Amino acid sequence: MKNAFIIVFSILLSLTGLSQSAKEFYNSANQKLDLRDYRGAIKDYDDSIILDNTFPDAFYNRAIAKNNLKDYKGAIEDYTKAIELDPDNVMAYNNRGLIKKTLKDYDGAYKDYTKAIKINPEFAYAYFNRGNLSVLKEEPNKGCKDFNKALDLGLQKSMEYISKYCK
Repeated sequence: MKNAFIIVFSILLSLTGLSQSAKEFYNSANQKLDLRDYRGAIKDYDDSIILDNTFPDAFYNRAIAKNNLKDYKGAIEDYTKAIELDPDNVMAYNNRGLIKKTLKDYDGAYKDYTKAIKINPEFAYAYFNRGNLSVLKEEPNKGCKDFNKALDLGLQKSMEYISKYCK
């Protein structure tokens, strides 16, 4: 059924003279995302994904647009699909963790930050975000370790949190 829809969609596009590639829809969506036209961006990412559902960046960026519209469930689904297509995407894990934290899924957020760190041990933001989560969970010692690691990696913002939470 899905393949039939893609074929019909492609035929309609070609008949209307609007035949574009997945990459062209993606580029158009990125421009809209930059202009904060999140709904327009999502529509173009949708079109890109219809034409190429193996394009992890389209799912990743559509998740950003959905997150900005507070469609957290949709954003998590898109980050998850981006991760499925590109398992080493540390930003997708990190950003999905941020949303899970917002939704109070602290265990899920912690796992996502930890996975981002496992993929790239030099990714300071994942340490910083995991540190924030640990403080929120009233585990400041764990948080302080992560804040210090983030600072060691050059994230100066961590100093404020070290001063506030680490004695």
